[in-house]
Amino acid sequence: MGHDHGHDHTHGANKKALLVSFIITTAYMIIEAIGGFVTNSLALLSDAGHMLSDSVSLGVGVLAFVMGEKVASYSKTYGYKRFEILAALFNGVTLTIIAIYIFYEAFQRFANPPEVASTGMLTIAIIGLIVNLTVAWILMRGDTKENLNLRAAFLHVLGDLLGSVGAIIAALLIMFFNWGWADPLASLIVAILVLISGWRVSKDAIHVLMEGTPKNVDLDDIIQTMEKVQGILGIHDLHVWSITSGQNALSCHAVVDGKLSIHDSQRLLQSIEKTLEEKGIGHVTIQMENEEHQHDDSLMCQHETGSKEHDHQH
Repeated sequence: MGHDHGHDHTHGANKKALLVSFIITTAYMIIEAIGGFVTNSLALLSDAGHMLSDSVSLGVGVLAFVMGEKVASYSKTYGYKRFEILAALFNGVTLTIIAIYIFYEAFQRFANPPEVASTGMLTIAIIGLIVNLTVAWILMRGDTKENLNLRAAFLHVLGDLLGSVGAIIAALLIMFFNWGWADPLASLIVAILVLISGWRVSKDAIHVLMEGTPKNVDLDDIIQTMEKVQGILGIHDLHVWSITSGQNALSCHAVVDGKLSIHDSQRLLQSIEKTLEEKGIGHVTIQMENEEHQHDDSLMCQHETGSKEHDHQH
């Protein structure tokens, strides 16, 4: 139950961090967009564009947590946990599209640098930096390592933070040296950061949707661990995947010594499950078979680590 309580606490903290960040980011994004138009700064507008994607990603992220809390049904046996991964993929694709648009605008401005109100640009960029630092700090208090949805939002904000730094430098260069090209250059740097973030988040989300092996799971180690258990003769048809961020599942066929009683097999199964849970796999399904591999008289053992209550807690 301690595991459940910890998971619930982390889940609640993550949702709260996203909600607070969403409110702050949305409010400032509107201010920065207006400031970008008034000062005619592409660096500010590109940062506001990035903040718009932040705002959308944070909003979708909050929605993903709410959807993920929905109880499983006959039509969706895992509930809506995967919605979080779809949200992360949406964020990644959005980032990529925004980056391409900023590239296009920046090249237009290099050819014909417009007049930029550098003082207004500097003021808005400094406030933007403070806002982004605040939001980044709020998100860092959540689980940005394990939770893909929260990490996607954090990467968005990190890109914004660097975008604000770029806008500040560009404003200073325009003020002191009248270098008009500093504005599109700063927006290009933001675009590169946005593109890298978008690519990474999309790649990780697609990996989960394709049911790839979780990055924190070593398959060779899992196989060796299971085969070391006394009574297990071999493992085959092994699959390990992520249901959503931080929730890994495993299914396999285990060939066991035919002399084992049902009681011994159950004890063996519980031992494997306990070991796998320590290795970050909480949902385990194992079909146990005798050496002849005859499915008719093989012992079917379907077990989930913990109780039904454990799954609902997730």
